[in-house]
Amino acid sequence: MARNNPSPSKAINRSCFTSRVLFGATLAASLYASVACSNTLKKDNSVPLANATLHGDEVIDTPIGEIKLTDTYFDEEASQRLYDEMDFQRASQSYIWAHPMVSVVTQQKRLEEAYGLTSEHDIVVLKSLKEKRGIVTGNLTVPYMFGYVDLKDGPVVFDYPAGATASGFVDVWQRTVTDIGQTGPEKAQGGTFVIVGPEDDISEYEKPDTYTFQSVSNFLVIALRILDPDPAYMKKFKSEFKMGRLGSDLKPFNYIEDKNIEWSGTAPRGLAYWQRLSEIINHEPIRVIDKAWTAMLEPLGIEKGKPFNPTERQRKILLEGAAMGELMARNIQITPRYTQPWWAGTSWYKSYDFNVPQETETKVQLDERTTWFYEAVYSSKGMVNPPVGAGQVYMTTKRDSKGNLLRADKTYKLTVPADVPVKQFWSVTLYSENTRRPYDNGGTELKDVTLGSRSEQLQYNDDGSVDLYIGAKAPDGMESNYLKTVGDDGWFVYFRLYAPLEPFFDKSFELPDFQLVD
Repeated sequence: MARNNPSPSKAINRSCFTSRVLFGATLAASLYASVACSNTLKKDNSVPLANATLHGDEVIDTPIGEIKLTDTYFDEEASQRLYDEMDFQRASQSYIWAHPMVSVVTQQKRLEEAYGLTSEHDIVVLKSLKEKRGIVTGNLTVPYMFGYVDLKDGPVVFDYPAGATASGFVDVWQRTVTDIGQTGPEKAQGGTFVIVGPEDDISEYEKPDTYTFQSVSNFLVIALRILDPDPAYMKKFKSEFKMGRLGSDLKPFNYIEDKNIEWSGTAPRGLAYWQRLSEIINHEPIRVIDKAWTAMLEPLGIEKGKPFNPTERQRKILLEGAAMGELMARNIQITPRYTQPWWAGTSWYKSYDFNVPQETETKVQLDERTTWFYEAVYSSKGMVNPPVGAGQVYMTTKRDSKGNLLRADKTYKLTVPADVPVKQFWSVTLYSENTRRPYDNGGTELKDVTLGSRSEQLQYNDDGSVDLYIGAKAPDGMESNYLKTVGDDGWFVYFRLYAPLEPFFDKSFELPDFQLVD
């Protein structure tokens, strides 16, 4: 059969498929095109797909038009439509499966381009709003530092300083190989870590007084958050944090900072998404758990050991699959169906709602991790299972008290109760739904996009609560408590609790929903 190159006479039927989900088209337009396409092929004597016998002589009404069986077989044109639909479905789901990898490697590549990281001893320090605005749902309260190591070149050794940090070594699936700092095995007391690659024998490197871990990927992120606000501690940390290849001398890092350069860590759209995925698959070993996915990618032109050079047919399907995959990921993110709000009667969800390994005994937590990694980056034990008085909790909402999605042209009020149960601090940060990065409302200061317990300008109510306003216009006299939204850029927030205390866990502390003001 001519599966990949149907004759010109068949093109009209193939075009029904390829016009369904044009990249950038709205979902409504996509569905309209699909219905219109199906109607052009429909005949009076067809049977619904659910009632089909799939046997003998039969005309079956399907979402891709009618499939005519003659003696249980179908013709080349129907064969091509079925292959097109199968590959479209595979592309859509593969987008969702691959997102953690594509997102984290995109951040690496974009930081290298913008800040000039050229060595495994380079670490970028992000402090200003412009610098942090590149991080997908970046925290705007404490500085971030990122470095990257390729374990293909051999195991690495780290001397990690003592002190108040929330850090980790992270693999290509954005899982912590190990937490470091307050929720690490050294419990913020400092220590020596050895990280070995996926094809190394970890038993060869395990030694007393050393924390030794194995990464499932060659790609390794050094992800650092410094919680101690004292500049003297930051200086001490930089001088004491060292790394080297096993058997070589350990050296301090080169810190690239105060550049104030705009960049974007949001995963790319279109063919660039698949190009990045192809590069990752060629760089990393394939886990057993992922082999079914790599099998589905092969007909799409993404195969280990081969360059990414899709045919015209594959390009169209990949473009459509990426667009539909992102719509599906956004739907899971906005309206998760596998969980319930943290506080009954509200729309507040605990953002990180899955295990660090991203799997249980019976399944991969595909939808759960999609919610997080579509709108955020990185994971750690301190984020998913924070102990009382350590780690972090991230709460999010996309709806107001009436259950309506938050709008950029309206203004809302959030009343934060007095005595938020945290040992360190709490904050509310505004993000764009389009980019999932800190909201670009024209502001130039961190306080233009985030407010919290470390914000000196906040006006508090007599009972110790504080009213925060987010939206198109600040109420008179409340500019100090206001975050601005613009145009039609949809938004959401993270309410962060750093070192949450027991009232959060027993739910005696509760956030109310946003109230529509205007």
